[in-house]
Amino acid sequence: MPANATSPDTAIPSPLHAVVAEDFAAVNRTIMAQLASRVPLVETIGQYIVDSGGKRLRPLLVLLSARSLGYAGDRHVMLATLIEFMHTSTLLHDDVVDESHLRRGKATANDAWGNAPSVLVGDFLYSRSFQMMVEMGSMRIMQVLSAATCTIAEGEVQQLTNVGNPDIDEAAYFETIQGKTAMLFEAASHSGAILAGATPEQEIALQHYGRYLGLAFQLIDDLLDYQGDAEAMGKNVGDDLAEGKPTLPLIQAMAQGTPEQAALIRRAIRQGGLDHLDEVLAIVDATGALDYTRARAEEMVDRALAQLDHLPASPCRDSMAELARLAVDRQA
Repeated sequence: MPANATSPDTAIPSPLHAVVAEDFAAVNRTIMAQLASRVPLVETIGQYIVDSGGKRLRPLLVLLSARSLGYAGDRHVMLATLIEFMHTSTLLHDDVVDESHLRRGKATANDAWGNAPSVLVGDFLYSRSFQMMVEMGSMRIMQVLSAATCTIAEGEVQQLTNVGNPDIDEAAYFETIQGKTAMLFEAASHSGAILAGATPEQEIALQHYGRYLGLAFQLIDDLLDYQGDAEAMGKNVGDDLAEGKPTLPLIQAMAQGTPEQAALIRRAIRQGGLDHLDEVLAIVDATGALDYTRARAEEMVDRALAQLDHLPASPCRDSMAELARLAVDRQA
């Protein structure tokens, strides 16, 4: 493990994790155990990216979803771990595709070790997650998660084909973020519900809770790219614009701005880079595009909270409600 890394075993859970603190500690131990490989570089890169300061929201969703329905077994720990491995593998691949050099304030794995090792270790983590999926012994969970991996991959490809295209509309944007981001949130809460033996109504509610939560998180991520604090986010403001990504703040600014403002944003998306960053920042602010994006995120949170009415009252349900509110109140 790199010298500046902190072992997940000693990481202090946030208040959101408090109701499942023992489960969360077990997930951290299982992560480290499942990273074991006969190839040292696999462990080194795997530990580096797993221990890079993420909130581990997706495994937390598994734990909270299962426990909110009274699940009393221990297989939710394996399920949460494999979900985190799926997520981590996408991070490794995304950073290569996006040619990123910074994530959560640290050098990306591809920046530190190169593209080829990052891709291959991402493949290892995906493969290990499917090994654990088989160990779960649930065909329904395997169906949900295997379908999710296909949807996530399609979402990533769709985002790639959107780069540099200023003609992407809001519907196409939501379709993309549903695939590339919200799908794994949805799969986490949905699979946790299945593991706990949810009723059909509860299963659908938890599936939709994860979906709306994931959409809210991505909407705020895209807003923060034009409004956030670079130090808090661990990445640079304007990264999406530099990559030519037509996210909702830009889509809305083009829809509400003057023809001249829309033309400038279209040019900025096509060209990529940061030559027009200051002008674009002024336009998205003046057109109310950031307020609109936040309002859509708040709408997704309201939808997520409504799903929790189908669950019995419990501290876990309360934490899930707080997690939804955090989606729009965060700065990173």
